[in-house]
Amino acid sequence: MDLTQVVGQNVHRLRTAAGTSLADLASASGISKTTLHGIEQGQGNPTLSTLWALATALKASLGELLETPASTVEVVRLDDTRPQVEGDAVSARLLHRISLRGTVEVYDIAIAQNTQHSEAHLPGVEECLVVTRGSVTAGPAASPADLAERDSIRFDAARPHLYQGHAEHNRAVLLMVHPET
Repeated sequence: MDLTQVVGQNVHRLRTAAGTSLADLASASGISKTTLHGIEQGQGNPTLSTLWALATALKASLGELLETPASTVEVVRLDDTRPQVEGDAVSARLLHRISLRGTVEVYDIAIAQNTQHSEAHLPGVEECLVVTRGSVTAGPAASPADLAERDSIRFDAARPHLYQGHAEHNRAVLLMVHPET
């Protein structure tokens, strides 16, 4: 992906996460709405002063506009090497780190063998699923992952996603991470 596409996706992501309209960002940054729309579409070649104006209006760093975002889907398999610590009675393996300001809801869920399609949640919502029994397919509708017992997945739930169980009894722990509002 070239830099103009990365910048466009980042501007759109940050604007949407802030709940700012295209017109409001154009006004706050002093950039025409047409130019801003082109930037979000990955067209044009914004100057450094344009990028600084956008970063300032979005309350973001210049690096947040330029950096390729990390993958929004992270799958951890049972046999993946991950940081692990041992205590007298507990051993713990780090599955995912989720930075947040907001709320985490924790659910114990059963997943039947039929498919559940979930609509996109609000911008900024992430889901983290740890399979505790059986096997499931879960994640973004466009690229779900097959997960076995003790596998996990973390993904951006602000786009359509799905769940489907494969065994007779499938269970998981679901964490829904909601950004601060």
